[in-house]
Amino acid sequence: MTQFLEAVINGACVGAAYSLVGLGFVIIYKATGVLNFAEGGMMLFGAYMAYNAHVTWGIPWYVSMAIAVAAGALLGAILEETALRFLVGQPVFAQIMVTIGLLFIIQEGLNLVWGGDALNMNDPWGLSTVTIFGAIVSWAYIWRLILAAIALTAFFLFFRYSRFGTAMRATAADQEAAMAQGISPNRVYLAAWAISGACAALAGISFTTGSAQLQPTVQYVALAAFPAIILGGLDSPGGAVVGGLTVGILQNLAAQYVPQYFSWLGNGFDAVVPYLALLIILLVKPYGLFGTKEVRRV
Repeated sequence: MTQFLEAVINGACVGAAYSLVGLGFVIIYKATGVLNFAEGGMMLFGAYMAYNAHVTWGIPWYVSMAIAVAAGALLGAILEETALRFLVGQPVFAQIMVTIGLLFIIQEGLNLVWGGDALNMNDPWGLSTVTIFGAIVSWAYIWRLILAAIALTAFFLFFRYSRFGTAMRATAADQEAAMAQGISPNRVYLAAWAISGACAALAGISFTTGSAQLQPTVQYVALAAFPAIILGGLDSPGGAVVGGLTVGILQNLAAQYVPQYFSWLGNGFDAVVPYLALLIILLVKPYGLFGTKEVRRV
C-alpha cells in the first residue's frame, strides 16, 4: 500500500508540472489553432533564467523564480510579435514549421550562452524528503505540485472572471463575432503567447529542481507532455490539467510495478504507458476526454 501511495503522490506531482506544459500548448492552440513546438525551448529558457538570477546574480530563490516567469512571458510575447504575427491567415502548417524553427534557434542560443553541461539550480529543497502516510516524497516534488496548483488556479480565475479572460474565450469561440464586439484578436494572440511562455518557464523550473539538474534535455519534457494534452483535448485548458495528472500518475505506477510483476516488458516501459492510454482514449473519444467535437456538414 505504501508503494502504491508513493507512486500516486509522486505521479501527481510530476503530472502537475505536465499540466503546466499542457496548458501552455492549449492556450496557444485555442487562440490561434497552432501547435507551438517551441514550448520546449521556452521551458529551457525559463529554467536558465532562474539559474542565472539565483546562482549568478545572487538573487533570492523565489524572486528568481518570479523573474524567470516574467522573462518567459516576455519571450512568448516577443516570439508572437516578431515571428508569428506576420503569419496570421497563412496555412497552419507554415505556422507550425515556424515554431519548430524557433525551437532550434532558442536551443542553440541557450547553448551558446550556458553550454551543454548539467547545472545545479541550488534550490532550497535539494534532496530533502517528507513522509506522508508512510510514503517518502521529495520536497521538490511537493513544491512542484503547490506551485503548479497556484499557477493553474490563477490562470483559471483570470480566464473565467477577468474582462480580458472573457475576451480570450470569446475570440476562441468565434473570432469574427468577437471582432464585431471590438475585441482585438492581435491582443488576444499576444496574451496567449505571453501566458504560454510564463507557464513554460515555471514548468522548466519545476523539472530542474530537487535531484534533477538543469541541462538541455529538459526541453524534451514538452514532447512527453503531448499525450497529456491530446488525452485531455487539444482545446480544453481543464483537459490539460486532467491529462497531465493522469499521465504523471500512470507513468509512476508503471515505473513502480512493471519491473516487479511484468519484467518481460523490458526497461523503460513507463515511457510507453502514456501513449497506450492515449491510444485507448482516442479510440473511444477521438477528440480527447474534454475536447470540442467538430461537426462538419457535407
